[in-house]
Amino acid sequence: MRVTFGIDVSKATSEIAIVVNGQAVSHFKITNNQPGFNKLQKSLNDFQNPEIVFEATGLYSRRLRVFLDDYGYRYTQLNPLASKKQLDRLRPNKTDKNDALHLAETQFEIRRALTYQQDPIYQQLLDWSRFYDEITCDSVANKNRLHKALQCTFPEAEGVLNSPTGHLYWHLLQAFPIASMVRQSSSMELSQHIRKFCQLSVPNSQALAARLRQLASESYPCVGEDSGVVMQVRYLATELLRLDDLKNDIIQKMARLAQDLPELAILESIPGISVNTAVRLIGELGDIRRFTSANKLNAFVGIDLRHFESGEYIAVDHISKRGNPYARKILYRTILNMMVSARTKPSHINDYCRERKKQSSGKADFKKIAMGAISRLNRTIYHLILNNQKYDYLKTRPKAES
Repeated sequence: MRVTFGIDVSKATSEIAIVVNGQAVSHFKITNNQPGFNKLQKSLNDFQNPEIVFEATGLYSRRLRVFLDDYGYRYTQLNPLASKKQLDRLRPNKTDKNDALHLAETQFEIRRALTYQQDPIYQQLLDWSRFYDEITCDSVANKNRLHKALQCTFPEAEGVLNSPTGHLYWHLLQAFPIASMVRQSSSMELSQHIRKFCQLSVPNSQALAARLRQLASESYPCVGEDSGVVMQVRYLATELLRLDDLKNDIIQKMARLAQDLPELAILESIPGISVNTAVRLIGELGDIRRFTSANKLNAFVGIDLRHFESGEYIAVDHISKRGNPYARKILYRTILNMMVSARTKPSHINDYCRERKKQSSGKADFKKIAMGAISRLNRTIYHLILNNQKYDYLKTRPKAES
């Protein structure tokens, strides 16, 4: 006897359809909480080796997935796009009840593979990675607000350091949000204040203090010291300091979580990948061993090519962008880091970029080069993790060169 449970998950409830040997025998609704899951468990215990299939619906299906994992049930979690393609022919009347039934019925025809069971640590790392990304977005928004507010109080302050960002810059704005406050302080006081927040020598701190005083003497604020804009600058500088510290704390927590995973050391062995990038890649990509090929890893990231041709027309190939946009962004920045550090940390990925640049017609081709480099990086990561090997540049070079 073969039994399938089709589950259509909504925000607060789930529709359950039970099909035995191709015939629907039961249908009921549960709430997505402890009482509802207890009801589902009683039904599951009535059968031997029930097959469970449901569609991933983001956070709503996560509680169901954790319940099934906790009690040792194997299941098939469908990608929404795959589910749509499989069920479109059966959906003349789409309802949650029908969707649950169709999921259970089609299991007899399609024989879907069981979902790979990842260690829970990968989900924890993913949660931290997404939190890190949200904080980064908040930091970018606050930097933009700070730039706007400074135009009224001390716009020249953005030129005091090489770039208007970082702890020292924000500490200076926290203490001196308007040019008039700098003018009221002596060079010695400014120099001492600077040394509180960074390890600069006395001559360097004095030079920076002189630079700050020079910029303040040239500034012409359009508000007074009692203005709300001054308080806004100080608040935003304080908030940016707090968010930056929080980001560092998150990376440290992620590093501690991932320290026993072999892929952490493997990823860090690749030139251009720091611990920050490594732990975030592990969080976003999950257990790479679940992919049966590097092409599937590329598809998960969304850099697999889409090809279209009709008659004599052949469209230019583009990446699908249907995968994980967070992982795609991290990988893109990793390629940039590899190119910047190529002189001291050579890699075959950078060799590829350099050769392609020579053949390219201009800047318009850079993104294509970067996507090709990401594909090669994914293949490298996939091979190294599956074989539990660290990166060795010499092994990637042709024998004639090495």
